[in-house]
Amino acid sequence: MPEPGPRQVVVRVRATALNRRDIMLMDGSYVLPATPGVVPLVDGVGDVIAVGSGVTRAAIGDRVAGTYFVAWNDGPQLQATSAQQYGANHDGWLATYALLEEDSVVHVPAYLSDAEAASLACAGLVAWAALTKPIPAGPGETVLTTGTGTVALAAIQHAKMLGARVISITSSAEKAERLRKLGADEAIDRVEVPDWERAVLELTGGEGVQHAVEAVGMPTLPKSVASAAYNAQVTLIGAFPPVPGQPQPPSLFGGKFVSIRRIAVGSRADFEAMNAALTAHRVRPVIDRVYPFEQSIEAYRYFMEGDPFGKVVITMD
Repeated sequence: MPEPGPRQVVVRVRATALNRRDIMLMDGSYVLPATPGVVPLVDGVGDVIAVGSGVTRAAIGDRVAGTYFVAWNDGPQLQATSAQQYGANHDGWLATYALLEEDSVVHVPAYLSDAEAASLACAGLVAWAALTKPIPAGPGETVLTTGTGTVALAAIQHAKMLGARVISITSSAEKAERLRKLGADEAIDRVEVPDWERAVLELTGGEGVQHAVEAVGMPTLPKSVASAAYNAQVTLIGAFPPVPGQPQPPSLFGGKFVSIRRIAVGSRADFEAMNAALTAHRVRPVIDRVYPFEQSIEAYRYFMEGDPFGKVVITMD
C-alpha cells in the first residue's frame, strides 16, 4: 500500500478496464512510450482509503475514478499536460492500490456498478468531449459513428442523451442490430453497403451529418468526411495503430469546409459534466466481459483477439 504525500489520495481498486491505448503502450506504437515497470491501465474505480495533507476533493470512503491525464483539470489541452498519463508514465489501475494526485480524483455516479464506473475515464469521456466541444450536438442534428469499439458505443449513448439522431457504421448485420438496440436510429453494414457514405447522404436528405465521431481512423475517415454536412464537425479520436501501406487519399476535403479535430480524451471538468449527464439520464456503459484479477492476461488476449462489444473489465475482488 503506498503512502499518500501532500494532496495525494490512495484508492483501494475495485475494478479497472482495458482500452486500445493500453495495447498500443504494450507494443510500443502509442504516441508516448510506457515507462518501464509502470502499472498499466487508466480506467478504474475504487474506494478512498487514505489521504495526504491538504486534500479537500476526497474523503475516506468515497468511491472515485481518476482522470486520464494527471494534471489537465479544465481549459485547453496543452502538450505539457498531455504528456503525463496514468498507466503510461504514472502508475495506473491494474493493482490493489492506486495512488492519485488530488486533482485527478473524480466522483462516479452512485447508480453505476463498479464495472460500469470503471469504464468512463477513457472511451466514455473522449466520446463525450467529441460531442460537446467546441459546439455540442443537439436536437435536429445527426451524429455519425464508425465501428463498434467502446468509443463508438459511448458516442451513441451520449448523442441520444443530447437529443441527436444517430447513424452508425459497422461490419455485420448482427452488430448493426445490436447498435440499433443500443440507440442508433439507423445502422449500416459496410460489408453489405460498401459505399456507405452515399447511404448516409440519402438518409439525411442529401445534407449529410453535422457531427462524425471517427473512432476507426484513416480506413474510414475519407467516407466520414464525404458523409459530412456543410460546416460539419468531424472528430478524429485519439491515437490509432499504424495502417501498413495505407495511402493518404487525394482531395480528402473536396469543396467542403469541415473541421477535423484530433482529440485525446478530456479534462476533469469534462469528466464531471459527463457524469452529471449520465446520472440525469441513468445511462449505463456497455460491458462485454468481466475477468478476475488473476485472469488479467486472458482479459488482454480477449480484448486483442475476441472482437468485444463493450468494455473488457478486470475486477480486484
